[in-house]
Amino acid sequence: MPTIVIEGYKFRFYSSDIVEPPHVHVLRGENVAKIWLSPIGVEYNHGYNRRELNRILGVTAQNRERLLEVWHDYFNR
Repeated sequence: MPTIVIEGYKFRFYSSDIVEPPHVHVLRGENVAKIWLSPIGVEYNHGYNRRELNRILGVTAQNRERLLEVWHDYFNR
């Protein structure tokens, strides 16, 4: 499973996600959020406070093209 570390957050793709639209699972410690990439939005959040979740959304937006490229390369789409 590809994992990209950006600003201390692990942006991870799972092989079982192939049937869903592009997204990442963002992990740090025990916290995890599922973030859609097109358009950027939160599917779920477990443990991040609002400030940190907003930071994650900003980091995701800044790196969206790179994350989408890895998604498409991984799933051959």
